[in-house]
Amino acid sequence: MKRWLLRILIALVVVLLVALVGGYFYMLPVFKVATGYTAKVVCSNHYLTGQSIDTAMAELPDNPLVPFLRVKQEEDGLSATLWGWAAKQKAIYRSGLGCTLLAGKGPFETQSPNFPPPEPLNPDLPWPEGEAATYEPNPALEAVLDEAFAEPNPANPRRTRAIVIVKDGRIIAERYAEGYGADTPFLGWSMTKSVTHALLGVLVGEGKLDIHQPAPVPEWASPDDPRHAITTDQLIRMSSGLEFNEDYGDLRTGVTQMLYNSSDMAAYAASMPLAAPPDTVWNYSSGTANILSRIIRHVIGGDIQVYWSFPRQAFFNRLGMTSAVLEPDASGTFVGSSYMYATARDWARFGLLYLQDGVWNGQRILPEGWVDYARTPTPPSQGEYGALWWLNRGSGEHKEWEGVPEDAYAAEGHDGQYVVVIPSRNMVAVRLGVSRGGAWDEGAFLRAVLEAAP
Repeated sequence: MKRWLLRILIALVVVLLVALVGGYFYMLPVFKVATGYTAKVVCSNHYLTGQSIDTAMAELPDNPLVPFLRVKQEEDGLSATLWGWAAKQKAIYRSGLGCTLLAGKGPFETQSPNFPPPEPLNPDLPWPEGEAATYEPNPALEAVLDEAFAEPNPANPRRTRAIVIVKDGRIIAERYAEGYGADTPFLGWSMTKSVTHALLGVLVGEGKLDIHQPAPVPEWASPDDPRHAITTDQLIRMSSGLEFNEDYGDLRTGVTQMLYNSSDMAAYAASMPLAAPPDTVWNYSSGTANILSRIIRHVIGGDIQVYWSFPRQAFFNRLGMTSAVLEPDASGTFVGSSYMYATARDWARFGLLYLQDGVWNGQRILPEGWVDYARTPTPPSQGEYGALWWLNRGSGEHKEWEGVPEDAYAAEGHDGQYVVVIPSRNMVAVRLGVSRGGAWDEGAFLRAVLEAAP
């Protein structure tokens, strides 16, 4: 009898162990997203924004796994685990490229960039040519900023970090939260998509890319592939018909697995099947933005260093965006959907370029018509979306800025990042922060700004 009981006990232990091991490996993709997000975001916010690791950890989104996350600073970056041992993910830091998550199976591109640091702008020249921003404070506008930085609900904080308001080409209001300043780079999240639009425009202007031809995507090269006819234009307008799930609430979806458990994000997105004929549906997709980023890499060609230098030489340096850092994935391709850091003033320079129809200091940076293309509604989007820019003229759920001119269009990012261009008011409004759960109301803010600065 004792032997039978012992056998039963051993069998139960074996079943329990198998269940635990099986459950761990079943949950591993979810665990990897949690540790991957932590390693990447904490690394970037620490090395680029200057946050302490403790502050960056305290601002992680609510998730049942957060209490079990552990981070460790390493010689070349930062790693994150669950319980100190499980699902380890590592992000490396490289000056000029920020942090890269070494996720997925590889291979990993870990060489450092060889481009020199940008020359600082003249601190005595007025913004945007230099960094001097002197203006007579507008009491009404200062009151709007007071409200924007206030915390009426500490349980759901706004965490506004930076605001820059530009009118008639000059800064008319600017403020930063304690611990941040004009030289602090901030993560734009999906505002990076609009920067990808600009980089594509540079190539179009140079005659190196025809967006109305089938997109140069190796996975779709065969004429028999149903995705073969998808054009670069359809990818830019997110009407390609490619299947992609942008739900961040489920850690198994396409967007979370692509960003935090994949070494080659463009390849991951390009592997998705066609869910609908092109130009029949609109589907917001970080995946297609990363395919576009790899298209830029393929069009430029040559050594990886040439590609890494392209945004600086062809775009950032020409605008004086000396703080801008685009971060690549582990394959070396820039994460054109999500990972650009820049100061609030440099984000404002980016918006000002679009306000000026792609012209900077008398030189055309973006080809004629490229800005109009950005703000031309994509029909399946109900007018909410143009070409990698959001519009304030749609009839769908996204239209939320009642009382703001219809010609307003915006680069928008996760957690309340905005670069809003309002041509009819000759204005650019930049707001950066870490706001969740409806804590930030961009429409109310813009209405207040427009009333205070007519």
